Amino acid sequence: MSTTVEQHESHEMQHGPWREVPAPRNKPVNTAVAKWLFRHAFGQLPLRVELADGLVMGSGDPDAPVMRILDEPAFFQRLGADGQIGFGESFMVGEWDADDPPAVLEPLAARLATLAPAWMRRLRRISRQPVPSQNENTLTGARRNIEQHYDLSNDLFALFLDESMTYSSALFAPGDTIDLAQMRKVDRILGAVGVGPGTRLLEIGTGWGALAIRAAQRGAQVTTLTLSRAQQALARQRVASAGLNDRVDIQLRDYRDAQGTYDAVVSVEMIEAVGERYWPDYFVALDRLVAPGGKVGLQAIVLDHDRLAATRGQLTWISKYIFPGGALPSSRLIGEHVRDHTTLHISERFAFGASYAQTLRCWRERFDAHAEQVEALGFDRTFRRMWDLYFSYAEAGFVTGYLDVEQVVLSR
Repeated sequence: MSTTVEQHESHEMQHGPWREVPAPRNKPVNTAVAKWLFRHAFGQLPLRVELADGLVMGSGDPDAPVMRILDEPAFFQRLGADGQIGFGESFMVGEWDADDPPAVLEPLAARLATLAPAWMRRLRRISRQPVPSQNENTLTGARRNIEQHYDLSNDLFALFLDESMTYSSALFAPGDTIDLAQMRKVDRILGAVGVGPGTRLLEIGTGWGALAIRAAQRGAQVTTLTLSRAQQALARQRVASAGLNDRVDIQLRDYRDAQGTYDAVVSVEMIEAVGERYWPDYFVALDRLVAPGGKVGLQAIVLDHDRLAATRGQLTWISKYIFPGGALPSSRLIGEHVRDHTTLHISERFAFGASYAQTLRCWRERFDAHAEQVEALGFDRTFRRMWDLYFSYAEAGFVTGYLDVEQVVLSR
């Protein structure tokens, strides 16, 4: 990476919400309820919980995954005051730990909808924290939200991504390395929308240029849009190194400002950053930008529809610390938005959630193996634990089916 790109990033990566994790807030009634609920819920799960005083709760199976609560008062205060957000913050600061976080989180993800009694779930909906207004994906807010995650440091992402720097689910076949699996994913979606010699392709969400480069190598003329200056800079270097400057135009532009029409439009794991309020605008833009007879290829992380209904409009640990302004659609909502806001129809769906679990496992293992290099880039222990939980939480979601990922093709 060039010095100019690193200089741009150096101030960005020193700021972030992980720098200001709040102290535990002791609300005695809430804390008591949290302790009761925790004991009630974990009695249902195949987990062992070890407390600092040596007490063991949960499963009697010695092979069950182990969660260790190292600071019991702080853990239950956070859980009582802030629920799921507090649970995540407690891990970030080391108040609880696990040797295998995904194994601990999988049973929680599998039974997330029923862990609390029905009356408590209703009360939680009333008292939930709304998404802050500053996280709204207005034209200026969307750029700020993207920068908080994607402009952390190109060098950080290079430590755990594959050689192509692809930051979305790979598509694994038996025996694949992650490098092969990422190209399998890219080739599948490009093939599904018919990208070949002479295709005018619009990509919404450049990443670090892997899909644009692959499409140009297939003979396409590619326009690709990003809101991340760090990604744009490195993607341009990668395109130039591949000798494809004449075939790839990387623009710092919001999808709402895109112009022209294209034979194909592809957007890989971009819809998650749009925000629910703006999903209609996103689908209207897709419809406007694809030429008659053209196709749109989406890759989307999807959430179970009932869980989406239960949590919509709510600030979560992921939206507070990892993806501000983000929201996951359900398969059903994608279909409804295609029907209500476009002249297109869904002609193909392909789900491959098991591959995302494998992708996340690869990323987490690589991230952990480079802990010293991550620290050398300026990211502290709280940040590293935050990203360990992010990878682990997502992996557990895909293993249990709480989350899935789809490639969806839209046609006239």
